[in-house]
Amino acid sequence: MILDEVKDILSAEAEAVRNIPVGPQFEKALELIYEQVHVKRGKLITSGMGKAGQIAVNISTTFSSTGTPAVFLHPAEAQHGDLGVIQENDVMLLISNSGKTREIVELVSLARRLRPEIRFIVITGNPDSVLATEADVFIPTGSPREVCALGLTPTTSTTIMTVLGDVLVVLMMKKIGFTNHDYSLRHHGGYLGDKSRQAATLDKNKQI
Repeated sequence: MILDEVKDILSAEAEAVRNIPVGPQFEKALELIYEQVHVKRGKLITSGMGKAGQIAVNISTTFSSTGTPAVFLHPAEAQHGDLGVIQENDVMLLISNSGKTREIVELVSLARRLRPEIRFIVITGNPDSVLATEADVFIPTGSPREVCALGLTPTTSTTIMTVLGDVLVVLMMKKIGFTNHDYSLRHHGGYLGDKSRQAATLDKNKQI
């Protein structure tokens, strides 16, 4: 019985990933981040509230470790001075399943007041939401049904948010030609640090 439930949950989450809408929004988001960060030397700022905020933290750290400078801005702390992290040429990636999270909607207004030229990429499951309509690039999640027994707890939706972040990171790594050596310079410690240095050495030897 339990094993059947496990399989059903895994199947539902996998199906939600397969049903993520795929379109020009990915190329638009990639080009916007590349232009602002790698050409104009700004940075990527991610933000989200609650579970979406935890995903936004993960996305920012993954981008930073793979050659695209990024930071997480807590939407509530932004109202108490942290908004100052936003600089010229930065681009923001905002995550909200409903597309109407109060703190994120307010962050859009506050960011624009400080930096009128700021650009926004929004990940949401609600294409008719305020955030979706305010976005320069809107990336839809496909509005998957949560596998939570109540249909309320962010479960499937956070899986999709994570996957979308991974897609953007991997696309950017390929676009900037990120190498094992580049990775080793940013990730010195632990198993991954050792593995990246070994891989970088092999790459160097192949070139000789």
